Parts: sequence; structure tokens; C-alpha cells
Amino acid sequence: MIRKTAGHGDVGRRAVIASATALGAGLALAGCGGAAGRPAKGAPMTGDPARAASGPAEGRGAAGAALRLPAPTGPHRIGATTLYLVDRSRRDPWERIAVREVMVTVFYPARRVGGHPVAPQMTRGAAEAFAAVDARVHHLPAKGVDWAATRTHAHADAPALPGRRPVLLYGPGGGDPRTLGTGLAEELASHGRVVVTVDHPGDAGEVDFPVARAGRERVRCTVFRADPRADPRQFATMIDTRVADLRFVLDQLAALAAGRNPDAAGRPLPAGLGRALDLRRVGCYGHSAGGTAAAEAMYEDRRIGATVNLEGYLDHPPKRPGEAGELYPVARHGVDRPLLLVGSERFATRRERDRSWAAALAHPHRRVERREIARAAHFVFTDHAAMAPQLQAAGLMTARDRNALVGPVAQATSVPLVRRAVHSFFARHLPAR
Repeated sequence: MIRKTAGHGDVGRRAVIASATALGAGLALAGCGGAAGRPAKGAPMTGDPARAASGPAEGRGAAGAALRLPAPTGPHRIGATTLYLVDRSRRDPWERIAVREVMVTVFYPARRVGGHPVAPQMTRGAAEAFAAVDARVHHLPAKGVDWAATRTHAHADAPALPGRRPVLLYGPGGGDPRTLGTGLAEELASHGRVVVTVDHPGDAGEVDFPVARAGRERVRCTVFRADPRADPRQFATMIDTRVADLRFVLDQLAALAAGRNPDAAGRPLPAGLGRALDLRRVGCYGHSAGGTAAAEAMYEDRRIGATVNLEGYLDHPPKRPGEAGELYPVARHGVDRPLLLVGSERFATRRERDRSWAAALAHPHRRVERREIARAAHFVFTDHAAMAPQLQAAGLMTARDRNALVGPVAQATSVPLVRRAVHSFFARHLPAR
């Protein structure tokens, strides 16, 4: 069940956030080289999961079992496309790259889907990197799963359904790829929204690009080797970069709505996609560090009208043990637009984040709500909520590891609860007309 815990000054049973709780020593051991990092000579470009389908749709492929994402419940069929966006006004903050690159996937209601194949959740290159890095960090099986075989419910480059629709930006957790937010994005798109999932390269677990560039591999993996919260400067860089990325993506969506093609590789766009964007109704949601950045982006950018923070910190890490971290402006000063804070009951360091959420809730005339999902852990807000129980049922994951990742709550309970919390919030504040 979801416990609604909003209230003036209520600190109650807080489920607060973590940007990269699962990041740890495993990252220092995990690599992203080999086939994932350096495609073989003559290999096709696979940097677009919405345009490149590979691997079996279900059952067991060459690499093992294929997992399934929960089907969306809305009335609309879904299209998906990927955009490669380049901000030439910024340098990459993590590595020696002269520009800032951002990869996004756009999910949207489709006019028709015939002739447009269902897109995979991850490209083959991204899946290989996921198995090498993310899976090890989260104690997922090293063998027995074909991570590239998971299919979405979205059809690659299908024409967009006519009509202007609210736009929602999604940011994943620290060190996570945007692909782990596919299920929730599809649910929101099936109910009439355009959802843009955003990768933050260098931070993200892995990002598969459609083109080569000096200074990086074709599949670029995270630079993190430990929890960014342990390094105040690194955490600040992560959040600042994410906020700037979100604002840049909004700029590029404005270009798309104006009839231009913002894809830096010049790849064709789905028919009618630009006309589907109503940038007068923009929302943002994110998990963990993505929730932190989403909330702070709304504070800094008036174009964002409502935000959902799925267990993300609203403060900086303390500079010294025992001290309180500096609050982000969104918590220190409050916001005049709706903000929903959603936590998990079993988040490991929830007490450490009480202060920042309490500060956001305590502002007079605030428009902040808070809810909590019972018997759930931090990654219940991602596709792990559906994948971990399948892995446990197949004997590929222990109950202990599953509970540490998403909690003992059943998938049939947690997935609808998270979907309902986010969908109902945006339905109230950014209705799809």
C-alpha cells in the first residue's frame, strides 16, 4: 500500500533518497571494454534501442533467459525513438570530450504501429555493458540472462498520434541508465503523454551512442567507482550536470516542436512527433539522483510545472562526518509548483535524508506532498521491480538480494502502486486533454 504522509512539518516515517546507494566496490572491479566498448570492425551502429532490434523476443536465447516488462495499461499504442543531442556550449564534465552529449528516448502515443517493430529495452552493446557493470553492482546473475532480449511495448519510429500532449522528462538514478525507467515511461505514454527518458553520459551506467567521437568509446560507461555521496564535489558535479542536461533537452524539444530536427546525427524523425509536444505542459520525474535533479531543475526553470521525486536527496552530502549537508535551493526556499516526494519503506539510509525532505515539507504555502510504499526498497521505482522477482522465480537471484534491491513487496502490488502514484499526480497537475 501507499502511505500518504504529507503534512506541514511532518517528518513521520520518512522514505527519503539515495542517489547511488548500490554503487560500491563492485564498480571498481567492473569494466566496459571488449565487445561492448569497442564494436568489431564493420559492425553496425547500435546506439538506438528504438531503432535496433536484436535477440529473441522471449524464452531463452543464446545468452540465457529473457525478462519481460509489465504491459502498459493506457488506451494508446506507443511509439519510441531515440535522439542523439549535442550541446556545443558545454564541455563534458567527466572526461576529455569537447562537447556535452546527451542521449534520450522519446515514448509517445502512436497513430499506427504496423510495419514498426517492437523496440528492445537495451541495445546489444548496452546490454553487454549492463551485464559487466550494473548487474554486478546490483547482485544480478552474471550468467543465465540475455539482457538484450527484453522487449519494450513501444514500436520503433511509429508515427505519432495527432494532438498536443504534455511532456515529461525522466532522469534515472546515479550510475543507472535511462533504460531502467522503461516500464514507467511506457505506462505514462500509454495514457497520453510524451515521455523523454534522459541518459547522463559519464554518470550513467552505460550509454550506447550512434556515432564515434574522440575521447570516448562507442559504449560509454560510468566513471563512478563508489557512491558519489561519499565525495561532495563529485555529487555536486553530478547534480549540476544533470540539471543542465535536463534544461538543454527542453531547449532541443522546443526546436523539435518548431519543426527542426535536433538529432545531431541527422537521423529522420517519426512522422508528427514535433507536433505532439505541448511545451506549455512540462513535468519532470526521476529516481534517486534523478529525483534530486528533477526537483532542482523545477526550482531553476519555470518551464517545468510539476515534479515527482522518487527517493532523491534534496541536500548535498556533508563535508565532514556528523555535519548536516547544505540544502539544495528547492528544499531551502521551497517551490510554488507541485512537488511529490515518494519513498520506499525499506530504504537503507532513509533517516540520513530526513532533514532535506522535512525542510521541503515545512515551507508555508508549499505545494509538496509525500508518500511511501510499504515493504519496498530503493529500486522498486525502476524496472528492477519487475525483473528481480522474475530472476528469483527462475532461481537466478536469491530472496535476500531481491529484497535488498526492491523489497519483499510483490511485483503485482509494487508496479501498479508506483505507476498510480506518478500517473495520478501528473493527471491532476498536467492533465492530458
